[in-house]
Amino acid sequence: MPEVDYSQKWWVMLAIAMGIFLGTIDGSIVNVALPTLVRDLDTTFPVVQWVVLAYLLTLATLVLGIGRLGDIVGKKVIYSSGFAVFTLGSVLCGLAPSVAWLISFRIFQGLGAAMIFALGFAIITEAFPREERGRALGVTGAMVSVGIVLGPTLGGLLIDSLGWRWIFFVNLPVGIVGTITAIRYIPDVPPEGGERFDFLGGAVFLVMLLALLLGLTLGQTHGFAHQRTLTLLGVAILALPLFVAIERRAEHPMLDLSLFRDRLVSVNLFAGWASFAAIGGVFILLPFYLERVLGHSPAETGLLLSSVPLMLGLSAPAAGSISDRIGPWPVVLTGLAILFASYLLMLTLDTDTTALGYLVTMAPVGLGMGIFQSPNNSAVMGAVPPRRLGVTSGLLTITRITGQLTGISVLGAVWAARVASHAGVRGEPSAAPPGAQVAGLRETMIVSAIMIGLSLGLAAWGRLRR
Repeated sequence: MPEVDYSQKWWVMLAIAMGIFLGTIDGSIVNVALPTLVRDLDTTFPVVQWVVLAYLLTLATLVLGIGRLGDIVGKKVIYSSGFAVFTLGSVLCGLAPSVAWLISFRIFQGLGAAMIFALGFAIITEAFPREERGRALGVTGAMVSVGIVLGPTLGGLLIDSLGWRWIFFVNLPVGIVGTITAIRYIPDVPPEGGERFDFLGGAVFLVMLLALLLGLTLGQTHGFAHQRTLTLLGVAILALPLFVAIERRAEHPMLDLSLFRDRLVSVNLFAGWASFAAIGGVFILLPFYLERVLGHSPAETGLLLSSVPLMLGLSAPAAGSISDRIGPWPVVLTGLAILFASYLLMLTLDTDTTALGYLVTMAPVGLGMGIFQSPNNSAVMGAVPPRRLGVTSGLLTITRITGQLTGISVLGAVWAARVASHAGVRGEPSAAPPGAQVAGLRETMIVSAIMIGLSLGLAAWGRLRR
C-alpha cells in the first residue's frame, strides 16, 4: 500500500464519524415522524412506510457496488461526493411538497449514504496504522450507536418544536462541515489500477439483494406464505447461483469469492450478520414488552431501550484499543461469549420485571455487542488485501443491514407464532395476555441465543484451526 500521512488520521476520523453518524441517524430519525407525515402530507401509513424503506433499500443494494468502484477509481472522491449528495438530499427532503417527492428524495439521500457507508471502514483502515486500527474502528462503531440513540429522541424534539422538515434540515451544517473536512483531510490513496467494473455481476447482485430485502419486508407485514413474498424470495434464491457463476468467470469480479476461502473472514462475516439479526429482533419486540406487558409509557420505553446502544457506544472504543494490544480474536470471542450469556439472561424477563431489573438484564447485550463489533470489523478489514478494502467495507455494511432486516422479519414472525400458540387463538400478538407474550419472547430469545452460540462455536473452531 502507498505511504500514508498518519499525522492527519484524527481529522480523517472526524470526517468518517460525521458521515456515519448522519447516515445512521437518518435511518432511525424518520420513524418517529411517520404519524406526522401521514397527517401533514395527506397520505396513508402503507405509503409513508416507503419513506423509511426507500432509504434503507437504496443504501443496502448499492453499497457493495460503490465499495468496488472505490477500489477501482479511488475512495476519497466517492466518499466526499457522497457526503455532498447526502447533504443536498437532506435539504431536498425538507423541501418536499408531497409524499411522492419525499420518497424520491429519500432515494437520492440513500445514494449519498451508500457512498459514505461503502467506504468509511476502508478509509479508516488506510488512514490508521495497524496497531491503532481497532480503536479507530471502535470509535466508528460507537458513532453508529450514538446515531441510533439520538435518532428517535432528536426527531421527537424537532417535530414538536420546529416541524418534521427540520429532521432533514438539521443535517445541513454537519453535512457542509463534513464534506469540507473529507475533501481537506482524507488521503487520496491511488488504486492499484488495471481493473474494470463488473457491470453484469453488479446488476445480478442488485436484483438478488433487492428481491431478498423486499421479500423479508413483505414477509414481515403479509406473512412468508404470501405469494408475492414467496416470489421475491424465490428470485433471490435463483439469482444466487447465477451471481456465483458470473463472478467465477469474470476477469475482474464485483465480489472476489476467494475472500471467503479465508475461514476466519467467512466466520467473522457470519458472526456479524448473526449478531445484528439477534439485536434487530430484540429491538422490534422489546417495545411491545415494555409498553403492553410492563405498562411503561412511550417516553419511559425510549429511555429503557437506549441502554443497549449506550453500553455499546461506551464499550466499543475500549474493546478496539484492547484488540490493538492483544489481537482481535480474544476480544471477539469474549464479546460473543457475553452476547450468548446475555440472551440466556433475557429468559428471566417476566410480567413483573422492574425497570432496574430490565436494565441489569439488557446492559450485557450492549456490552457484548460493543466488545465484539469493533475487533470483528478490524479482523475482517485486516485480513483482506488493500485492493479489496472498499468492497469488504461494503460487505460489512450489507451484513449489518441484512442482519437487522432478517432479525426483524424472521424473529418477529417467530414471536407472533409462539404468542398465538400460547394464547390459544390467532390475532394481534401485542393484544394477547401478558403471560403469552412473555412466553413467546422467551422462546424467541432462545432462537437468538442459538444463533449467537453457533457464531461463538464457529469462531472458536476457526481460530483453533488457524
